[in-house]
Amino acid sequence: MASFELLAQDGLARAGQLTLNHGVVQTPIFMPVGTYGAVKGVSPSMLQAIGAQIVLGNTFHLWLRPALEVIAKHGGLHGFMNWQRPILTDSGGFQVWSLGALRKISEEGVAFSSPINGDKLFMAPEDSMRIQAALNSDIAMVFDECTPYPSSHADAATSMRLSLRWAARSRAAFNELKDPSVPNALFGIVQGGMYEDLRDESLEGLREIGFEGYAIGGLSVGEPKEDMLRILAHTAPKLPAHKPRYLMGVGTPEDLVEGVSSGIDMFDCVMPTRNARNGWLFTRNGDLKIRNARYRDDLLPIDPMCLCPVCQPEAHGDDRPPFTRSYLHHLQRIDEMLGASLSTVHNLFFYLQIMREMREAIQRSELQAWAATFKATRANGPVQETSHPHS
Repeated sequence: MASFELLAQDGLARAGQLTLNHGVVQTPIFMPVGTYGAVKGVSPSMLQAIGAQIVLGNTFHLWLRPALEVIAKHGGLHGFMNWQRPILTDSGGFQVWSLGALRKISEEGVAFSSPINGDKLFMAPEDSMRIQAALNSDIAMVFDECTPYPSSHADAATSMRLSLRWAARSRAAFNELKDPSVPNALFGIVQGGMYEDLRDESLEGLREIGFEGYAIGGLSVGEPKEDMLRILAHTAPKLPAHKPRYLMGVGTPEDLVEGVSSGIDMFDCVMPTRNARNGWLFTRNGDLKIRNARYRDDLLPIDPMCLCPVCQPEAHGDDRPPFTRSYLHHLQRIDEMLGASLSTVHNLFFYLQIMREMREAIQRSELQAWAATFKATRANGPVQETSHPHS
């Protein structure tokens, strides 16, 4: 059975250790998103080198392509993508939700047209569990409906209660499919829109069913930031203290700090990888848009303080100098895939590094001071070149 050990607390923030079938994860942790069984532009060995402990795969997309029989020939998703550390798979609920007019929701499940070829398809909680069992992910998620924003209280309640019934069916199907010798886990997902009373009702229902971990879903779906933070602050501390807590699909570096400060242990978001491909780079001193003309002949690395393989190759046993902003600007301008790959490595390292620093700060009972410094430094803006270090 998957297990979670709380190692330190600092206010609401927690440092813990999550033991899964394919390894141990130190929390709080950020999970890079590998939708189709790959984190775009980054090899498994590089992910490991920059400190990724667990990655996320997408149940819905992997079911459609390459299809389960292909992945089954590799013994599951780990063998297919050549990643032997833990994997979390989402349930497919969010993707079905995002199809909009292409899908029809009923008590039984969701009927929809394939976004690839238009085939008529159906996914029920039992189907989601079957697919995730075939993927053999270390953590599976219950099949749920992501409550849209905005929603009335009545609509959010109807959606949340449907998700609760689906969660019970997911639990039953997961238990039937589960190999007793494999300690895979199933997480429940708290829904309820922007309404505290519905979030409480959802959590109570999930606790009665019982899960190995608990997630907060339905945030960062278009609501104002203050509403997201309000629901996060209300819900996170109420999640079971002895189980891992996961905030789904969030968010910016500042969001991660808010989440950890509220007691969240696990995060995922496409922001570091998607932004990297669009030339939006995260640094300790704020965000840098590498496509801007000002970086055309800038010889600084992305972030002079960063220890990633792009900014400081020597920190990883490579005696070459850093890749310059000028070079990355050039790669982005010509749409060279190497530019997206290098930028993604940097952004993921940045996210993983701030999680490492928060873990350490919690263990020293210094998270509040760390967060204040981080926020102030991020507001400064990127370090600018004053000289040419290689001239």
